[in-house]
Amino acid sequence: MVVIGSDHTGIELKKRIINYLYKEHIEYADVTKDSYNPEDDYPDIALSVCSKVLLARNNLGIAICGTGIGISIACNKLRGIRAAVCTDEYMAEYARRDNDANVLCLGARLKIAEDDDKIETIVESFINNFYDGGRHDRRLDKIRNIEEMNREGR
Repeated sequence: MVVIGSDHTGIELKKRIINYLYKEHIEYADVTKDSYNPEDDYPDIALSVCSKVLLARNNLGIAICGTGIGISIACNKLRGIRAAVCTDEYMAEYARRDNDANVLCLGARLKIAEDDDKIETIVESFINNFYDGGRHDRRLDKIRNIEEMNREGR
């Protein structure tokens, strides 16, 4: 299942992505409202999306804020989440294949967000690629070790 959510800046982009997911018969869960509320802060949305992504191994997330950066930072604070801001299909493919990313972060205020075909290609690439494993396992183990460190980085 694809879990999707956006802060107030990404409502329209989220709706367009949901239309794509529906059209492609991809199961999804929308964890946010469709009403404009400037108090819908991206850290709260990140927590909602990522909490649901972590419920099942095969879940993926799509998290949207103005640039994709803030929400990716917030998503990556949760142990087990590997969120990636992707602005093209190549980044989306390799976020999944090399990094086993489980949350795609998008920026609603970016020029690319205006192009439905490009956004759909990014989403499709993220959903339809899978972790390659092998030589990448060592790197993901190192990321997991970092997650286990205390706040001082030790």
